[in-house]
Amino acid sequence: MVEMGVIHGRFQVFHNDHLKYVLAGKSRCRHMVVGITNPDPMLTRADPADPLRSDPASNPLTYFERYTMTRAVLLEAGLSHAELSIVPFPINLPELYQYYLPLDATFFLTIYDAWGRRKLEQFQAVGLKTEVLWTKSPEEKGLRAADIRKRIVLGEPWEHMVPPATVSFIKNRGIAERFRRLYEMPLPGDPSDGS
Repeated sequence: MVEMGVIHGRFQVFHNDHLKYVLAGKSRCRHMVVGITNPDPMLTRADPADPLRSDPASNPLTYFERYTMTRAVLLEAGLSHAELSIVPFPINLPELYQYYLPLDATFFLTIYDAWGRRKLEQFQAVGLKTEVLWTKSPEEKGLRAADIRKRIVLGEPWEHMVPPATVSFIKNRGIAERFRRLYEMPLPGDPSDGS
């Protein structure tokens, strides 16, 4: 077991597979630093390995909202304040890592696609110690936050896909209504978009 580990994600919204990932990392370290990627538009860059992850529509929650939700989920899961830190993680800007993250920690990640491989290469290129928790194909990935946001917008069941603290956060903060307003815009090519 290492002293300190780093886990990361956008957590747009924090779902059950995110929790499984964070807890897998926590089982390998005494103190877990959870880095919230794409913390704000100024610290977000497009990457050809996954161009949608930097799209504003893929990032509807603020850093503070994700911090609050993530903290609530992890405390609910039994982690203590003493063994947990949550920080912004400008993942596309390695030159800034030193200002946000403990560079002597072990950086845990999972690989499902080109973006996962890209992150591993990027972490290793700047000399970070890495550990891949698991590698799976995109078809084996499981839950996707985009699918959960879509279910929320369409009024379909979604609560079973996220921890109870995420359900409370979304319902108590009016997030579902904000998602609905955000996604009311017709999709390109939709006959109702006027084109």
